[in-house]
Formats: sequence, structure tokens, C-alpha cells
Amino acid sequence: MTHRTFHVIAVAAVFALSVAPAFAQADMNKVLRVVLPWADGGYDPQAADFFSNAVTRVIFDPLYTYDHLARPMKLVPNTAVALPEISPDGKTWTIRIKPGIYFADDPAFKGRRRELVAEDYVFAWKRVLDPRVRSTEFHVFDARFVGSESVLAKARESGKLDYDAPIEGLKAIDRYTLQLKLNFADTELLSNLTIPASAAVAREVVEAYGDASTWVMANPVGTGPYRLKEWRRGHRVVLEANPGFRDVRYPESSDPADEAITAKLKGKRIPLIGRIEIAIIEEGAPRLLAFERRETDYVTVPNTLASSVLDAPANLKPYLAEQGVRLARGIRPGIAYTYFNMEDPVVGGYTPAKVALRRAVSMGYNTPEEIKVIQQGQGTPANQIAPPTVSGHNDTLPARSIYDPAGARALLDRFGYKDRDNDGFRELPDGRPLTLKLSSSPLPIDRQIDELWLRSMNAIGVRIEFNKQKRPDLVKAAQLGQLQMFRSFGTTTTPEGFGFFGLLYGGHAGLSNVTRFKQPDYDRLYEQARGAPAGPEREALMHKMGDVANAYAPWLLGAFTYENVLVHPWVLGYKYNGFHPHPWAYFDIDTGKRAAALRQ
Repeated sequence: MTHRTFHVIAVAAVFALSVAPAFAQADMNKVLRVVLPWADGGYDPQAADFFSNAVTRVIFDPLYTYDHLARPMKLVPNTAVALPEISPDGKTWTIRIKPGIYFADDPAFKGRRRELVAEDYVFAWKRVLDPRVRSTEFHVFDARFVGSESVLAKARESGKLDYDAPIEGLKAIDRYTLQLKLNFADTELLSNLTIPASAAVAREVVEAYGDASTWVMANPVGTGPYRLKEWRRGHRVVLEANPGFRDVRYPESSDPADEAITAKLKGKRIPLIGRIEIAIIEEGAPRLLAFERRETDYVTVPNTLASSVLDAPANLKPYLAEQGVRLARGIRPGIAYTYFNMEDPVVGGYTPAKVALRRAVSMGYNTPEEIKVIQQGQGTPANQIAPPTVSGHNDTLPARSIYDPAGARALLDRFGYKDRDNDGFRELPDGRPLTLKLSSSPLPIDRQIDELWLRSMNAIGVRIEFNKQKRPDLVKAAQLGQLQMFRSFGTTTTPEGFGFFGLLYGGHAGLSNVTRFKQPDYDRLYEQARGAPAGPEREALMHKMGDVANAYAPWLLGAFTYENVLVHPWVLGYKYNGFHPHPWAYFDIDTGKRAAALRQ
């Protein structure tokens, strides 16, 4: 792909003279240097991918956020004045927005200072629902708002959403007040109002820069602490502090473990660092090398390289500890899985023979070897949909792998998947060739996993081929239903785990449900659970959904993995947070300590 550079265009100097004095106290001489495996999908919060959301999260503002220091996680107002006022039945919400918050300057506003208003959230949430946008976070607002279905039905027919059509359950009742009327009392809606897809966007910006899908990937304009300065695809992203960012102070903490952070930063205005330089490096070894050369300030260690920086079980090697490098570690709030396209003629379908094929393939893949060798011990076999750190996880299930190649061979034999021509590979029950097609990226870890897949499938007599493309291209193809099998990773930015179950809900097929799994019992349980109050009843419904998914095997569950982050000693304010791994507005740099280290 040809590299292109996008620069945010400054407004005229005469406009700059007319605005109020800047609030931000960021030191423009301080630079945070970050490396990510990719963040190139673009920076539209309603359409961005997981890694790109590290950028959108500091450009745009949701109504709520999580306290940077509080553990367990504590939800707090962001642009909202307070937590929602909720009716006794849980179905009517009133949310008030702080006045005096402004979008970053942009020509789309035609020389005026643009204040954030309630209508900006209404517009943004309609974008999540808009069929043209194809938001992977569609499930967050799907079927929530009274009156939304009729508006969306018309959009599906015409191919265009009428943003001026009123939705009774989603409206601004005055300049700073949102009123929501819900079809059911949604237990997780509040936590979902912290995610980037729920952040406010200005309609003028979308109308000025939106493409055919209304995506605004290269011209993000938000109210957050940073703004996009430069973007060179596949290479580099630069953010700079938003000079008009409101007065937000570094949080306090009562946890003695946070004393080293709060002693230096408590009460200071954020953001503290004027510039963030993000290098895009796909392969893990160069990312780690950049950290060791002090070219980046912190790094998430690829699990394939964990043994090069850690001594078992999880101790920093002496050469790093002697440099003052800190290790932050936790279980990722996510799950690695390989999905089967349920509409594919070979692996899809709901008949006993098709279910048997998927279960046999899952039993035949050597997950224990992947964890031990490729992931270098940094994980445990995933035994369910929801990871251990979120709601919906069932602690009573045994933590073991289903790997059983002998059982896989017996299951295939039982359902007629036999080697009829004696070439060492099985055919379909009707005699036609059986070939699995797994899509994966060219990255080293995926090449290693491909080799393990090949050995595992050879051992049970199943032919497998590999489709190699760049991961962003594969993600797009997956959403369009063009891949038979694809290794993916589901994650969450909140402690609520219900979103994982939405990845298999039939109503989300082709959006977050790239598997295209549609099963009536599962969908009924999902619809019951999304309206149930938090507690044992809701947990039980999620566990039943897990049982249904296990029975039909639309996913091959991989591992719950550990995350290891190395942090140089001059980075201040870092605290591990698996839900929000890049809270750049809360970091600071000790420039003297960094300079001394670079001289060594």
C-alpha cells in the first residue's frame, strides 16, 4: 500500500485569536513513544478496529469512563455531570452533559467554536445503528431504544438512514440533556457508555469528510485530550495535545500501592505529555527490540517472546531489572478462538454430521502445545466464552483442554468422514473432497500456528489449506462472510462480559457475529439475559448460552492468555489495566531520567 500522510488542517489565525485561553497544561516538549502491531484501520469511533481504538479513545469522549487508578474498576462521569437518573423500572434514563466542552478546532465548523451538546450523542448512537456504517459495536444499542426498529427498517429498505427521523427512545430533550427510553432494563448499558463507539461525534464533521459508508477515518475531530496530527499508513501516527481540552485533573487514590503515582501527579491537569508518537510494527521481535534500544517507552511483550524477557514463572530477567524496567502483568479480558463460518458449505450448518466435523476439528487441534510452545506458557486452555476477569464466567467448569486426537478420529469415522481413496485424507460423507481453509496473516506467530494446524489435522486425516493475507484485509473479508475459518480474538474494555455472548447472537450476524451463528435457543436465551437484572439469574442464562454454543461448536476455543507489559523507569503514571491498555492522557515522562538512560 502506498504511504499517505494526513495532516489536521489548522483554522485561520483570525479564528484562533477569538477563542478562549487554552486549558491544557501538556508540556509540548515531552514525547511519549509507543509501538503498536497495527492501528491503521482509521479513527472513526463508530467504525474503528480494536488497535485503532487506542487512538480514538484519546481523541473522542464517551459520557462515562473508568477511574484510571481504582481497582476493582470504578465507573465515573466523563462528559456527563453525574451517573444517569434511572426510573424504578430501569427503562427511562436521563443523562445530563457538562456545558462548556468544545470540539477541537476544525474547518468543518466554519470558523465557529463548536460546543458539545446532547444531540451529538444522539447522532453518534444512530451511526452505530446505521446499516451503512456496519459498526462492530451494533450489539451495544441493537433493539434498546423504543421506536428505533421502524426507523432502521426503513434504512434497510432504502440503504440510507434518515438521521432526522425521531426515535422516541433516543432524543435530546434540551441542549445538555439526553433522554433514553428502553425496550428493556439493560443491565450493561451503563458500562457500554464508556466504549469508544459510544463517543460523541459532530454531524458537521461526518458530512464534511465521510466516505460512502459515512466513515471519517482520516479526519477524526473530537473533544478528547489529543487530536490527530499526522498519519502515515502502515508506518506512523502522531497525536498532539488538544489545546482546547477542558480542565480535568489527575485522580486521587486511597490505595497505598498508588502512592508513587499520586505523590507526583495527583491534582495535575491532564494530558501531561504534549506529543504521542506511535510506530506501527507488525512483527513482535522488532517491537521488543525497539523497547530494549530505548526507542519506545513501554511495550506489550508478544507471548511468543516471553521467555526472552521473563524467567519462569513470571520474573523479569536480571538485565532488565537492573535497568529499572517494571513488569506489569494480568490476564487479558479476552479470548482467542478460531471460528467456523456457519454458512460455509463444508464446515457450516446445524446437522449432527456438521456439528461432529467442527467438534472433531476442535478436538484434533493441539491447543496444549500452542500454549506451551508458541504462547510460551503464557495462558491456560479456554473452557468457555467469557474470560475469568468478567461477568458471565463460570468458575465451576474444569480448566482443561478438549484435545483428544483419538476421540476426534473416532467421531469422524462415526459420522462418515472416511478416507475412501486411501490417500491419507478423509472425504465428506457423500464422497466429495473434504478440505479446510484457514485464513491467517503472514506474521511469524500465525506461521507457527499454521504449522501446528497442519500437524494436528494430518494426525486426524483432514486436509487443510491456508489463505494468507494482511490481517486488516482478513477482518474485512470475515465481516462479509468470505472466510471459511479464521483465528480471531474477542476482547472487552469493561468488566461486563455479556458482549462476548453477543458475538454469537443471530441478530448480529455479519457485524460482531462474523461466525454467522444463528440458533433459536441461543438467541432466546440472549434476549432474556440482556434484559435480566445483574445477579445469579442473569449469570445462569449466560452459562446456558455457553452450553448451547458448546453443543454446536461454532468456535474452536483457544486460550485465556496473560499479558506482560514492560515499562521503562522514566514513564510515570502507568498502572496495568487490561481493559484500557493505553491511557496515554494519564502518563507523564521524567525527561531527565530518560536523557540519563539514553546517555548510557
